Amino acid sequence: MNFVLIFLAILPGIIFLIFIYKIDRFNREPIGLLAKLFFVGIAAIAPAIVLEQIFLRMNLFQGYLGLAIEAFLIIGLTEEYLKRLAVKIVAYRSAEFDERLDGIVYCVVASLGFATLENVMYVIQYSQDMPYLWLSRALLAVPAHMLFGITMGYYLSMSKFCNNPTLSKKYASLSLWIPVFFHGLYDFFALSGSFVFLVLLIVLMIVMWVYNIKRLKIYIKESKVKKELTDRMMQ
Repeated sequence: MNFVLIFLAILPGIIFLIFIYKIDRFNREPIGLLAKLFFVGIAAIAPAIVLEQIFLRMNLFQGYLGLAIEAFLIIGLTEEYLKRLAVKIVAYRSAEFDERLDGIVYCVVASLGFATLENVMYVIQYSQDMPYLWLSRALLAVPAHMLFGITMGYYLSMSKFCNNPTLSKKYASLSLWIPVFFHGLYDFFALSGSFVFLVLLIVLMIVMWVYNIKRLKIYIKESKVKKELTDRMMQ
């Protein structure tokens, strides 16, 4: 077993965990809660594999239609549902979930747990045929999971802190379906094997970075304002 490749497969997840932890600097979440989320995210790999294998056998369509069903409904929906479920079980009702940035932090940490083990499994299985697989996944797949997590957390927080029950349900639904859409689109482009779709995949990554960093900044600003108000009240 090549431990260097395993380390390289784990490294992107660690880097992005540090990134999201540093961003949450005004009201940091407990390490224990984040560790639990990370490992529950890892554990979500097992049911994802089982469900995806079952659903793949049920996909009787060929060509781009079959690929779309695989990317959006089998991989995207299964994985995003399980990552969201991990957050709902572990952190959604926690007293620590007291501001909207927390939803992004929780969803990203769970997503990175999932992505890290997935990355290790891919590198172990395919590294002999594709020795630089770890690099392409470090630049694309792991960041993509983090970005799906930011989208999920943005809308999950909107749902939690919304006083309108109808709107809350709408945001809860969006917290699943928008990440599923982006995940499905990513996998559709990645699995197509087409150069044109590969170019579109790069464009998609750029769009997702822009789309999610804007949302992340909104919640960071809210967290900063909340911290400043709290500090003033304590003076």
